[in-house]
This record gives sequence, structure tokens and C-alpha cells, in this order.
Amino acid sequence: MNMHSRPADPKKLIKGATGDWEVVIGMEIHAQVTSNSKLFSGASTEFGGEPNDHVSLVDAAMPGMLPVINGECVKQAVRTGLGLKAQINKRSVFDRKNYFYPDLPQGYQISQYKTPIVGEGIVLVDTADGPIEVGIERLHLEQDAGKSIHDQHPALSLVDLNRSGVALMEIVSKPDLRSSEEAKAYVTKLRTILRYLGTCDGDMEKGSLRADVNVSVRKPGEDFGTRCEIKNVNSIRFIGQAIEVEARRQIGIIEDGGTIDQETRLFDPGRGETRSMRSKEEAHDYRYFPDPDLLPLEFDDAFVTELKAHLPELPDEKKARFVSAYGLSAYDADVLVAEKETADYYEAAVAHGGGARDAKAVANWVMGDVAAFANASGLSVFETHITPVQIAGLVDLIADGTISGKIAKDVLAIIIAEEKDGDPRAIVEARGMKQVTDTGAIEAAVDAIIAANPDKVAQVQAKPTMLGWFVGQVMKQTGGKANPQAVNDVLKGKLGL
Repeated sequence: MNMHSRPADPKKLIKGATGDWEVVIGMEIHAQVTSNSKLFSGASTEFGGEPNDHVSLVDAAMPGMLPVINGECVKQAVRTGLGLKAQINKRSVFDRKNYFYPDLPQGYQISQYKTPIVGEGIVLVDTADGPIEVGIERLHLEQDAGKSIHDQHPALSLVDLNRSGVALMEIVSKPDLRSSEEAKAYVTKLRTILRYLGTCDGDMEKGSLRADVNVSVRKPGEDFGTRCEIKNVNSIRFIGQAIEVEARRQIGIIEDGGTIDQETRLFDPGRGETRSMRSKEEAHDYRYFPDPDLLPLEFDDAFVTELKAHLPELPDEKKARFVSAYGLSAYDADVLVAEKETADYYEAAVAHGGGARDAKAVANWVMGDVAAFANASGLSVFETHITPVQIAGLVDLIADGTISGKIAKDVLAIIIAEEKDGDPRAIVEARGMKQVTDTGAIEAAVDAIIAANPDKVAQVQAKPTMLGWFVGQVMKQTGGKANPQAVNDVLKGKLGL
């Protein structure tokens, strides 16, 4: 299905004074390549460090220095292209993109223009209204610029070149997104894919993943409107806010009889507004031309085949496997595969000891009680001290009737607060937490309650739904340890239901 002819979804339209408007969004994601050294130099890419600590003569643009391509960055770009099910271009060209800025010592950025390393691809995004396909236009490699720091001196701006020359993948989407929610879901999914591949850590707080968001509005069914680009948005929440604010700004201008200027804008989260930064440059303003210091980048099929052979299982494939192998719902599988480590944690719990335990029960624990504890601690599931082995132990104890689900929650509470390394079975043994399945003990409790409550006995024989009251009393008398199924069976027998 061609997304450009995607019919407007009434639920996603924005109400204006003159009727409904559709927002059209395309994204340019700048993802920092996971590699030890920069794209064209041997300087370290490590985050932090003293200003200008990770700078080689190439990064500082000293005269006569020549760039040398970092093979690992090329591999990372190809892996990412494969993960985006995209066209891999075996021949690509590095171009100079010329502009002046204090943190760009060369006076140009080495990028790729007409012939990028990766061509068209696709990302499947799950949304509340069902899956959508977002087209990828291209992925190219380029250098990051340094950083200008304006708050360290009253009269001077300082420049830190640690980031200068760090490899970036610019991943450009087609204008296939139609709401801020879709845009947020797309970035989330893309980030998950990059992390699975190990090609970018996706850490937006450190600037490893930044988004330029192109926003335009139109009346449903009409041609695309004029777009504005919101630069360097650095969190998924802000991406959503920036789109909402910018779409409303544009609708307001058009409805007042104005026109939209194509320009670059900045989003100010504090004031909840976008503001103009500069009029939008066209490609010719940058005087792109092939970098004379670099040969075209060429590799063969064998290079790509070798990289493909070692790709990890990606989120879409993992999700499909979780649904078919473990009988999970699409929703549960989605939640579990969002972070690779959580998916690994889940599978370790399902498979511990070669067991074939109930995969749905394990999912309920991981996504329920363990996730609740993790969230309260500000951690991901796999970062908590609760191990997959402990979860497997709890599920096994419930499955073999040793404890009830309710007791299992008590055991988990003990693991959380007291015995962090505790083995669930050992805790149950040591603390006498087994559920009572001995029908003799249960019968004695039932007899005592029936003898003490003749009026209730008459009621329950008239109205069998009253049985719950008796079950509750027996549970109370046995300290919550009686096996509920056994209690039900004994009661029904004694009361003749």
C-alpha cells in the first residue's frame, strides 16, 4: 500500500476554525554510530572527557591532514541498512557540504549527497490503530560537528571539538507519518532496531540520537503543504510536543490568510513553542561536490553477505517467534521485545533448567509484578536484582500446587525486600508457606465453619453463589494457605451443591 495515498484518518485530524487539517510528518534521525574511533580519524568517540581531549589533527582540520575511512563505521551503516530491509548501495560517494560555523573547523562537513550508502527501506510501526509502514528514503554516513558552548564566559563562546568527526548515520524517512503519536512510535521503533543491531546506543540524553522533524499541514486529500524543519529535538516526548505546537501554528497562519515560509525552527520545551532559526537552505546553497581526498566507497556482495549472516534476530522476527512459539498475544510480545535485554530475560526464565514452563504465566510475572517493582525503582526489568531463575522458581511452585498465586506474591515480596538472592522453593520451605492440600486438614476447617454458621448453610443451599463466603472463611482459618480448588471441592461435597 502506497503510504502517500494513505486515506486521511478522521481520528488523527486536527480541528481548525475552517474545518479539519491533516498533519504530514517526515523525520531525519541523526544516529551516532557505535564505534571506538571517529569516521575519518583514530580519535576516541567516548562520551564525556575533558574538552578537546578526543581530537586528532584530522578533526581539528590541521593543514595537510587527510581523512581515512573507518571500516567499522561502514559495516555499522550496512548492518543498519539490512535491519531496515533497505537497498544496500555497493558504491557510494562522500561529498563536501560547505558551510561556515565556529565548531566546524574544516569549513565543510563530509557527508553523502547524491549517492548514499543505503537506499530505500521500510520500518513497521505498531500504533494504537494498528500497524503502519514507514518508508525510509535513505541512510548516509556523515561527520558530526563540534559543540559551541556559550555559558562559560561572559563575552566569548568556547568550542569543544570532542564530537567533531564522530560518525553519524542520517536516516531519512518518507513523509509517511500523520500524527505526533505515530511519529513518537516511529522513533521508538527505530531506536529499538538500532539497539538490537548494536549500531547506535540510542541514548538521547547524550545526544547519540537526535531528530530533525519536518512538519506541514494540508486539508485532507490535498497536496502536501510547505514544510518547516524543527532541528535537533532530543527526546521522544519533545518530538510529540513540537509536532503538536508547530501544526497548530501553521494552521493558525493559513486560516488567517497567511502563507507558511519554508524555514528551520527550534522547539523550546520550556515555553511550548517553536521559533524561527533561519530560512531553509536549498541543496545548492551548500555547494556539494565529491570530496577529492576520498575515493568512492566500494564493496562487494560477499562483504554484505558476511554482515547479513551475523545479524541478530530483530524485533519484528522476535515478536513473531514469541507469538508462535510461546502463544503470547501480539501486545505482550511487543512489550517484551521493546528492549532486547528484557526479551532475553524473559526467555531465560521460560527456558531455565531446560524446563517447558507456562510461557504466558512467565510473561504475566515479568510484565506484572517484576515490571511494577522495576518501574518503582526507576529501572528496566533486567536491571533489577530479581533473576529469571527466581521467576522460573515461582512459576514452577504454582504449577506443581506447592503454593497459590497469592502466596507467590508474598514470596516475591520477600525476595524484593529481604532475601535478594533467595531461592523461592527454599523460602517456602523455611517459612512454612506451602498451601495446604491435605484434605483432612481442610475438611476439619470446613466442618467447624459449617457447624458455627447454620443460617449461612441454609442461605448457600438456596443460593449457591454464596459459596464464596465459605471459601473466604476457610482461607482465613488456614492463614490463606489452603488450596482454593481443594476448598471448593470439599465445601461442595459437604453442602451437597
